[in-house]
Amino acid sequence: MSTTGVPMATDERAGATPAGWLARLLAADRTLVMGILNVTPDSFSDGGRYLDPGNAVAQARRMIAEGADILDIGAESTRPYGGAVRVDEAEERRRLEPVLGAVCALGVPVSIDSMKAAVARWALAQGAAMVNDVWGLQRDPEMATAVAGHAVPVVIMHNRESADPALDIVTEMEAFFTRSLAIAARAGIARERIVLDPGIGFGKVAEQSMTAIARLDRLRGFGLPLLVGASRKRFIDTISPAPPDRRLGGSIAAHVLAVLNGAAIVRVHDVAETVQALKVVRAIRGNA
Repeated sequence: MSTTGVPMATDERAGATPAGWLARLLAADRTLVMGILNVTPDSFSDGGRYLDPGNAVAQARRMIAEGADILDIGAESTRPYGGAVRVDEAEERRRLEPVLGAVCALGVPVSIDSMKAAVARWALAQGAAMVNDVWGLQRDPEMATAVAGHAVPVVIMHNRESADPALDIVTEMEAFFTRSLAIAARAGIARERIVLDPGIGFGKVAEQSMTAIARLDRLRGFGLPLLVGASRKRFIDTISPAPPDRRLGGSIAAHVLAVLNGAAIVRVHDVAETVQALKVVRAIRGNA
């Protein structure tokens, strides 16, 4: 049994989750919390902290105990502000191998955060239950096929090579997602397995990240669940200067507003504090 109360069936893969798990979690009519687990040396907020497999698995256990519904594990930094070192498939797998199976066996759905179809396929074979693609199926031409072949949910995130302050970012995101959804449809990815992510901080100046959260209602027009990952992002620093590990208040504020504007999932570093905040929001709204 998971911490969400959803039975976790298994098959021949250790930790594998049953088909339709995401739809069942979303049907609970509450915001889902995705906990971030970076097994990287250079992620912008916690790079290097969980490179040790023991530390990584301990952190996964901690986030589950704190109420995480999904764990998102990545082995290549996709830090949105530049400076990340690209790694090849072999290095990405080397970082994941001592951790992924153990995390998948903990009983909570695991998302693989990778932009490489080969890594995604390998991770799904090890028990991962979801793909989180920061390039929205538009970077690796094999990614959509990999997702469709395993019949798992996918997070399609908006991204750009560089920020353009002159862009109407909401219109840009709508066009991007329209292209991604066409790719998904051609590959045979069922629409009910798709989640959209506006990509806070990715290819956006701070004002555009804020606009993306404020105008989530436009993205709800796609009729798909929305995921927002504002945790510790740089736009918070432009409002109230603080290093990444001192941005908890701003992260919670952004995620609460995202939920009020329609987000179904939030992706966070600080699980316990976010879970508490969302419970309070839910309770207060229930008494309105």
